[in-house]
Amino acid sequence: MGEQDEGLDVLVNKLLRVAVKRRWWVFVPTVVVGLGACAATRVIPNHYTSVATILVAHQQVPERYVTPNSTADLQEQLMLMRDEILSRTQLLKIIDEFGLYPKARKRLAPEELVEMIRSDINLAPPEKAGEAKDLNSFKISYTGNDPHMAQRVTLELTTLFTQGYEKSREEQSAGTTNFLDEHLQAAAEDLRRQEELQRDFKMKYLGELPEQQQANLANLAGLHAQLQNTMATISHAREQQAFNESLLAQYQNMAAEGIAPPGTVVVSPTEAARQELAKLKNERAGLLARYTDKYPDVVKLDEQIKEAEATLATAQAAPAAPPKGPDPATGETGKDIAKTASSPERDAAIAQLQSQLQANKLEVQDGLKEQKQIESRIAEIQGRLNMTPVREEQLAAILRGYDLSKKNYDDLQSKKTQSELATSLEIRQQGSKFTVIDPPNLPVKPSGLDHMKISLGGLGAGLALGVAVVFLLEAKDHSLIDEKDLSRLFSFPLMVGMPALVTKAEGRRRSRLRMVEWFVGAALCMLVCATEFYVYRRG
Repeated sequence: MGEQDEGLDVLVNKLLRVAVKRRWWVFVPTVVVGLGACAATRVIPNHYTSVATILVAHQQVPERYVTPNSTADLQEQLMLMRDEILSRTQLLKIIDEFGLYPKARKRLAPEELVEMIRSDINLAPPEKAGEAKDLNSFKISYTGNDPHMAQRVTLELTTLFTQGYEKSREEQSAGTTNFLDEHLQAAAEDLRRQEELQRDFKMKYLGELPEQQQANLANLAGLHAQLQNTMATISHAREQQAFNESLLAQYQNMAAEGIAPPGTVVVSPTEAARQELAKLKNERAGLLARYTDKYPDVVKLDEQIKEAEATLATAQAAPAAPPKGPDPATGETGKDIAKTASSPERDAAIAQLQSQLQANKLEVQDGLKEQKQIESRIAEIQGRLNMTPVREEQLAAILRGYDLSKKNYDDLQSKKTQSELATSLEIRQQGSKFTVIDPPNLPVKPSGLDHMKISLGGLGAGLALGVAVVFLLEAKDHSLIDEKDLSRLFSFPLMVGMPALVTKAEGRRRSRLRMVEWFVGAALCMLVCATEFYVYRRG
């Protein structure tokens, strides 16, 4: 341990001796480099950064009530706005408005000025707090030589971003509404064409449509029943016609011969008329069981009943046919009885029968004509029923086109209504917008390079340079300083030592030199301290 302590003391003494000997080689580089670093801080201008924080406030109305038109990502929207706001035209306008880079404008092209201001503008990416979408925020900053100018430019950029975002969303929302309105008008026109096509089809094929099939079937059943009644009426009219012809023939025979033909059975006209009337009444009762008294067939039967009653009255009023043999009471023959009959009464009965017979013929003709009409209507309705499946298939194709057009129209109408609500929110500024939560600050401390650190670093670099020079000089110096250096070179011990002999003049010169050194050193130290203090105060 004693040898180690002795070696350390020797090393320290040697270092101190070298430091004293080479003091100016250390002091001068330190002062020079330190002052040079301070001078460099004077040349390097200060840069001030003004920062603004913007919060993205989403729409106040919940999205389940009003869906926004724009669902783009905030990062994407910011990049689009950044490209628009930091465009060449916009940045040159800002440079001219605030008079930025006055010296550079004299020697640089506009494109270079644009690149300079772009490098001074910084847009921090959005920040999220967890998954809360309404906590998105980002920062805008501008770095300039003047703190007030940096604040003004940052304020202008903040205004451009906030107003540009609101304008962009409003234009996008309005554009979406206009787009939907154009397509809605086209859909309305297509729907109108489909409605016209459907209406024209139904008007053209009226009676053959599927929804009219039941009515056609009911009409067809009614026409068949009416056809049966008409045919029954024709049959009855023909029977009545045959009866009247038979009765007329009897009257005519009675008038001509006065007796019935041999071998013929004379039927009482009154009894035949009574039977016909009973038959008509039975048919009327059967129809009234199913229909009312105003039903056409019932009304026609009523007319036939009136005719039958008139025929019965005529038959009852006419004289009875004379019997073939003699009358048991008087002994007169039929011929004699016929002669006694009143001729005017017989002629009146014959005329009435002829009139009824003509009416029967007309009734048969009308019935046949009505039968043809009913059969024509039956054929027409049957043709409609046969075409109903074809029309149903054609109408189904038309209805499919109509349903698609109606669905498209309703869908566009709903989307347009939602888009109009979203546009109204954007116009009222109740939708998503940028809110400045931290306005551009007025920077007090310069940003970028720290002048104080540069000046202190210059002192450290100068000191390191001086130490390096001293070590380099000591490495090249082979002079003997003390007896230990001599003992390392020679093996014999030192026998005699001679102290330094200094004259008085030389001592005074050395004293003056030390005073000058102390004065110069103190002055340089004060200069370095004053320079560092100036750099500190200047920032």
